[in-house]
Amino acid sequence: MKVLIVESEKRLNNVINRYLKNEGYGVDSAFDGEEALDYLEVGSYDAIITDMRISKINGYQLVKNMRDNNINTPILMLSSRDSIEDKVRGLNIGADDVIVKPFEFEELIARIRAIVRRQYGNTSNVLSVKNISLDMSEKSVKKGNKAIELTGKEYEVFEYLMQNKGKVISKEQILEHLWGFDYLGGSNIVEVLVKNIRKKISPNDSTSIIQTKRGLGYVIRD
Repeated sequence: MKVLIVESEKRLNNVINRYLKNEGYGVDSAFDGEEALDYLEVGSYDAIITDMRISKINGYQLVKNMRDNNINTPILMLSSRDSIEDKVRGLNIGADDVIVKPFEFEELIARIRAIVRRQYGNTSNVLSVKNISLDMSEKSVKKGNKAIELTGKEYEVFEYLMQNKGKVISKEQILEHLWGFDYLGGSNIVEVLVKNIRKKISPNDSTSIIQTKRGLGYVIRD
């Protein structure tokens, strides 16, 4: 899962960044509204965390700009005031949730998961296809009752495909989702990761829930 943090307070921005990375998230950090728009022009995110009171373009203007331009990424707003007015204004302008500072990071993570679940039409942290289940809160995968051990990047690829079940996801989308535009590794890394996932999930099966659409990408279907 990839998250954009928009927070002008550098210390808090860096702390959230480190915490999310430790939890296995891909993270970009912007320190004002204009920088956030620059990131949004070239990248896509599963969720955006923005403070209401950021510099240059405030959080309300940033959210309105996104929604006016049909950017429907889930947004969690940070508020320094525990006021109904701030919460209502944030939600009315297009945010999906509002959390008041200071907050516990466990709650921040839970709220991010909740708004992302709603975006993909899920009501649970567990995604299932046939007898394969993926628990986004525990970052674990099972086949029936048997745990499947995936590496960090293998899990991220599989989670991304599971969240987009039924949609064809291109190799370029996977690369950008996992590494952004900074990836300098081999061009076949996605093929290698998908091959490894298939082997671990269905080592003795001739078919896999991950289907290849030649020239287009990969798709998971029931």
